[in-house]
Amino acid sequence: MNDSISNILSTHDIKGTVLRNRLAVAPMTRVTATEEGVPTQTMRDYYVRFAKGGFGLVITEGLYTDKAYSQGYPFQPGLADEEQAHAWADITREMQAHGARVFAQIMHAGALSHANRFRSHTVAPSAIRPKGQQMSVYYGQGTYAEPVEITDVEIAEVIKGFVDTAARAVRVAGFDGVEIHGANGYLLDQFLTADSNRRTDRWGGDVKGRVSLLVEIVKAVKAEVGNEVPVGIRISQGKVNDFTSKWPGREADAEVIFSALAEAGADFIHVTEFEAWQPAFEGGQDSLLALARRYAPKISIIANGSLHNVERTNEALEAGADIVALGRGALANPDLPKVFEARREPRAFDSAILGPIADIKDSELAFGLMA
Repeated sequence: MNDSISNILSTHDIKGTVLRNRLAVAPMTRVTATEEGVPTQTMRDYYVRFAKGGFGLVITEGLYTDKAYSQGYPFQPGLADEEQAHAWADITREMQAHGARVFAQIMHAGALSHANRFRSHTVAPSAIRPKGQQMSVYYGQGTYAEPVEITDVEIAEVIKGFVDTAARAVRVAGFDGVEIHGANGYLLDQFLTADSNRRTDRWGGDVKGRVSLLVEIVKAVKAEVGNEVPVGIRISQGKVNDFTSKWPGREADAEVIFSALAEAGADFIHVTEFEAWQPAFEGGQDSLLALARRYAPKISIIANGSLHNVERTNEALEAGADIVALGRGALANPDLPKVFEARREPRAFDSAILGPIADIKDSELAFGLMA
C-alpha cells in the first residue's frame, strides 16, 4: 500500500471517538423521511450501505431541531421529538455494527425554509428576503418568502432546540457525535452573513457579533453532551441560494470565526467549498481549509468539496484536514474506502443515480444536496 492510501486509511481520534479511516460521508439532504419527519426504510438502506462500504464516519443530512421554525423541506427528517429519535436508534446501531461512527447534523433552516408543517412564516436575523429561487429538488417554487425578524425570546428557543436535539441524538438515538449546521445559508449562517444580518444588538454588527449565536450554541451543546461525544460545527462561505458568497473581511473574518468557534469548545470544524483546494478569496493563496487549520490549530478539521480521488483526498490531508467528507464521490462509490484500498479507480458520479433530481447542476449538487 503506497503512503497516500495508507494515510487515507489510517485511524483518527476526535476527542476519544476513533474513526477507522479518514473518509466520511458528507451530509446530503435526501427528503425521503415521512411527512412527520420519521426516517424510512429507504433512508435506512441509504445510510447503512456507507457503513458496509467501509467509511469511517457518516454524517447525517440536516435534522430539524424544533417544532417551531426549523424545518426546511417536506419529507425532511427531524430529531425534534422522541418518536423521531427512537426511529434513528436502530439505524445508528446497525451502522455502528458495521464499524462506522455516525454523527447527527442538526439544523435550523431559518429564512431558507421551503415548507414547514408547524408555521406559516419563516424567521431570520433580519426581515430581508433571501436571494435566488427556492429549489425545485426540495419541492420549492418561486422566490423565498420575506422572513420575520426573529425575537430575543425566539433566539433563546432556537438555542434550546439545538441543545435538546443534541441530547436526544446522543441519549435516545445513540449517535456518536453532533455536528451543528452553521453553513450553506441556513439560520446560523444567516446570522454570520452581513447581507442577511442587519441587527444592531448583540447578535449583529461586526463579525464578532455575527458569529456570537454560533458560539453560544456550540457552548450550550457542549455543556449538555460534550462530556459524552464530540461536538462540532459546519462552516461555509457559499450558500444554497448564493454559491459565490464570500466573507467581506476575507482572512480577517476567517480568523475571528474559526478562533471563536475553537475557543467556544468545538471539537471539530467542518469546512465546505465547491472545490476545497481553491483559494478562499480572490487574489489570495490559502483555501478555507488552510485558514481553518491556521486559526483552529488544536481541533480536528473536516474538509469537503470535490475531493473524490486519492490525489485530492491526500492533498487535503496534507493541507491540514484530518477527515475528508465526500458527497458525490460517496454517492457514486458507497464502498469508496474499499475502492481506495484495492487501488481501483473510483466510479465517476452520474447524476442519473439521483432519479427525479438528475437535472440539477454540479454546483447545486455541491451545495443544494449538502444539508
